[in-house]
Amino acid sequence: MAFHLDQYLSRIGYSGPINADLTTLSGIHAAHVNAIPFEGIDPLVGRPVKLDLASLHDKLIMGKRGGYCFEQNAILKAALEQIGFTVTGLAGRVRWMSPPDAPLGPRNHMLLKVDLPEGAFLADVGFGACLLETPLRLAAGVEQSTGMGTFRLSEEAGLYTLHAMQPEGWRVAYVFNLEPQIASDFELGNYYTSTNPAAPFLYVLIMEKLASDKRHKLINTRYAIEGRHGHVTEERMLGSADELGRVLDEVFGVVPPVPVGELFARISG
Repeated sequence: MAFHLDQYLSRIGYSGPINADLTTLSGIHAAHVNAIPFEGIDPLVGRPVKLDLASLHDKLIMGKRGGYCFEQNAILKAALEQIGFTVTGLAGRVRWMSPPDAPLGPRNHMLLKVDLPEGAFLADVGFGACLLETPLRLAAGVEQSTGMGTFRLSEEAGLYTLHAMQPEGWRVAYVFNLEPQIASDFELGNYYTSTNPAAPFLYVLIMEKLASDKRHKLINTRYAIEGRHGHVTEERMLGSADELGRVLDEVFGVVPPVPVGELFARISG
């Protein structure tokens, strides 16, 4: 299907300039993560995650839903390419919860490289453990400060590592190289992430959304608000389906594909 750029821009509330430059990239990136929440409800309730543009359009743009990395960055890629950006899909290996000496896992994260006259930038609106609100320069060894945190990339033998500053210090988000990925590569990663029993989305509800200077996170029934660098400013446990429904509606703007009571039963058992 043809990508409806106007409907995407309306969904994310972006009304700034439309040029293939850093100003537009930064503006769209920020608007996207403030409007479309990260969420992995479909794998949790046994629904397939589809990556074709028609399905993404219906779910993320027209429906009151979010999605995870393969969905979020696929729809961002389509929008940027229609504007005229040069975009390359890349695959990463998530390290957020891994011990430093753990072996590398599968390529289960999608991110984007955007080439501009100023150089290459990393664009990623789908890393739900620590959403980026702005693209980062693809430059190793430089600390990059954003409104919500500080990040840096390191590089060794062609393998890049993204680090995020957290209350306990630097934490590795994921590692990646610059090998271009095609649609079938992402389909394979998506299938693993949405069906493999080792993938967290099959048994944990994970949601995140940025709003101004706050990071809203929901991990099963734990709802937390974080400030800059991941400092928790508020947290509570959701004790009922009604509470979960209010958070989904008022904070994340999501209508789940199953009754809230069924979803609450899955995450509170």
